[in-house]
Amino acid sequence: MPYALLGPNPALFPHVEDAEDDGIVAIGGDLSVERLLNAYSRGIFPWYSEGLPILWHSPNPRFVLELDALHVPKSLAKQLKRGIYQVKYDTAFEQVIDACARVRRPGQRGTWITRDMKKAYVELHQQGFAHSIESYAGGQLVGGLYGVSLGNIFFGESMFAQAPDASKVAFVTLALRLKAMGVTLVDCQQETEHLRRFGAEAWPRPRFIAALGELVTAPTRRGSWA
Repeated sequence: MPYALLGPNPALFPHVEDAEDDGIVAIGGDLSVERLLNAYSRGIFPWYSEGLPILWHSPNPRFVLELDALHVPKSLAKQLKRGIYQVKYDTAFEQVIDACARVRRPGQRGTWITRDMKKAYVELHQQGFAHSIESYAGGQLVGGLYGVSLGNIFFGESMFAQAPDASKVAFVTLALRLKAMGVTLVDCQQETEHLRRFGAEAWPRPRFIAALGELVTAPTRRGSWA
């Protein structure tokens, strides 16, 4: 079946139940702030490579972390207590997204963080919806992640580490802060082994979409988290 082609209206997306087996919901459109926010609120996100049209995904199953189920491995808990890394928020968003784009990932050639994607998420950050969480050592940025916050859900996008456990320390620190803020779910999108160690699990798409519908109705904490 041909993929749905998005038109100029940023509020219109096909139902995620109509997604193809590969999780693709639609193609085309743009990466405006309004369209991105509409997509995330429906459980859809962009993921494509340079030179391709924008591909909008809603995978089934969906890998998520319920923050009440967060598990911190003992070795990482010791790292947190030792305070090797200083964790900050929203102090180096563009540096974090650039570092994530440079990470070499198994089975991937190049990066899905295209120039247009970077520009779009920087705009989301400037509008107070996208955030970076950074680990510093000796004043140098050595790890972190970025994502989008809507209501009581955080959509994790990508992470990087240039020192042992730097991104994991940033992630756990973020998870604990999100929980204190009333956020209950982190969307991890795709399964990874280290996120599974933190307690993340695969949800069928209908379960995720049902939970999302409630979570995005809560007020969004816009602006810098610094």
